[in-house]
Amino acid sequence: MARTLVPEPEAPPGGPALEERAAQARSRTGAWIALPPAAYLVLLFALPLVIVLVYSFATRGPTGQTILADWNVAAYRRLFDPLVREIAIRSVGYALLTTAICLVVSYPFAYYLASRAVRVRNVLLVLVMVPFWSNFLVRTYAWRLLLSSSGPLSQLTELIGLGQTRLLFTPVAVVLGLVYGYMPFMILPLYAAIERIDLGLVEAARDLYASGARAFWRVTWPLSRPGVVAGSILVFIPSLGAYVTPEILGGSKTTMLGSYIVRQFLSARDWPFGSALSFVVMAIMLAATMLYFRTGGRTL
Repeated sequence: MARTLVPEPEAPPGGPALEERAAQARSRTGAWIALPPAAYLVLLFALPLVIVLVYSFATRGPTGQTILADWNVAAYRRLFDPLVREIAIRSVGYALLTTAICLVVSYPFAYYLASRAVRVRNVLLVLVMVPFWSNFLVRTYAWRLLLSSSGPLSQLTELIGLGQTRLLFTPVAVVLGLVYGYMPFMILPLYAAIERIDLGLVEAARDLYASGARAFWRVTWPLSRPGVVAGSILVFIPSLGAYVTPEILGGSKTTMLGSYIVRQFLSARDWPFGSALSFVVMAIMLAATMLYFRTGGRTL
């Protein structure tokens, strides 16, 4: 039986040496392209983080000055103070409650959004992003007017006989402000995850006599879990370190970690303690971000 000879592919002109030089040139080009963002990260993220870490081991002088020569862990020991523990527990509680409310409210809306026609979907997406067109501080002050004892909400409750409402400077006002401010961060990842779900899988589950609730729980919910994880982390992290909302809508009894850290730097002039608290909060946020990338970030 005659064999057919297949000609071997011709080597590129210049041989392996030329390919190696081309690879080195591409590597050098990539390094030059990556240099500006790398410098940006080092100057605006890594270097300030190192400075905060160094200050966290310093000592506060009797007049409020920071003594860098006397290193110790006194600032970190103060993290176990009952007042700090109370503020930390309150902040985590507010952040968890905000995340839960955002998830419960956003999931049906994101599902509805993903199931609409393109024209309706685009209009709704624009409406979700409309709040970003104005300053967050201005929007928070608007909530202060709405929740004040002389605001429209209080006037409405008085009109229907429920009396005057006193929501401003309460935990309810803080959670309302946080939910309003960070709900788009929950809606958008949920929409991105649900929009990718093949609805044919849900129809197949219904064809196999699964109820609507069972089809949702066994098909839709697992496939949308990356969006749930991403949205929860994107809401939880800024809620935990919120500063503007608790300052404007809350009172002294609703102090959160962000407000407490700012007071250490501006009022108490205790930079070592403020730095230690900031570093621990950043470590928690970094851990949450790493969790996001390990669980949901790869599929979004």
